Amino acid sequence: MNWENEIDEFKDYLKLEKGLSGNSVQAYVNDLYKLMQFFNENNYNIPPQDVKLLHLKKMIEWVNEKGVSPRTQARIISGIKAFYKFLLIEEKIDNDPTMLLDTPKIGRKLPEVLSIEEVDAIINGIDLQKPESQRNKAILETLYSCGLRVSELVNLKISNLFFESGFIKIEGKGSKERIVPISNKAVEEIKLYLSEYRETLKIHRSDEDILFLNRRGNRLSRVMIFIIIQTITMEIGFPKKISPHTFRHSFATHLVDGGANLRAVQEMLGHESIMTTEIYSHLDKEYLKNTILQFHPRS
Repeated sequence: MNWENEIDEFKDYLKLEKGLSGNSVQAYVNDLYKLMQFFNENNYNIPPQDVKLLHLKKMIEWVNEKGVSPRTQARIISGIKAFYKFLLIEEKIDNDPTMLLDTPKIGRKLPEVLSIEEVDAIINGIDLQKPESQRNKAILETLYSCGLRVSELVNLKISNLFFESGFIKIEGKGSKERIVPISNKAVEEIKLYLSEYRETLKIHRSDEDILFLNRRGNRLSRVMIFIIIQTITMEIGFPKKISPHTFRHSFATHLVDGGANLRAVQEMLGHESIMTTEIYSHLDKEYLKNTILQFHPRS
């Protein structure tokens, strides 16, 4: 049994049996490469089946010395545990060395959230003199209106837009599909983008059904969405550092603040667990507490 062969089989297991996306699979593999890096740096020539709890504890100490945050440490441990659970299921090992491996305690990190006024300021601040401006405006309206992940946005298909019904179909994590309502404002901006910008492009055959395209007629990359948002916020002098995910967090928070049912928000976000969605119900209380701690003279 060697590392590369077992990792290849683990990748197939994650993709085919667990239905994980390519990005999620790569994250697990990166965690295992971190373990292999530790073994290489410490001259441990150990195959997967010979790894003991002591090795893993030393590896966590090594990671900690490199200044890795508790949250990242927890993710690395989670990836290694998933790998050994796979080896156990496949009966390639008799004992799981990760069973007693502790995960560092981490606080719940609250996401950056924009106010409704801040969302409006960013979208309305887009310079409409640029050729791609209407596309960018439609992108931000769609992110905020539907609470999409950036990977879902760049893969959104024209054939999955059902404007007459007020819904779009999203292909989410693990190829799971869900139906999400879309606002009239987002529909309006998308229609303007389709007629004013997309129709002028020479579209690559493989991307004919993809909604948002670059000037060469290809689908936009995840990185390009980050760059678009960074450029817009820099041009208008917006003080916060935000990402595409900020619009998703803001979408969820504004729904919960408005009284939306958590189960409904869970469905719209495509969360597998309601626990993931519940973070948005704590945002106002956390903000209030932090404000008091920061500004009250007795704090």
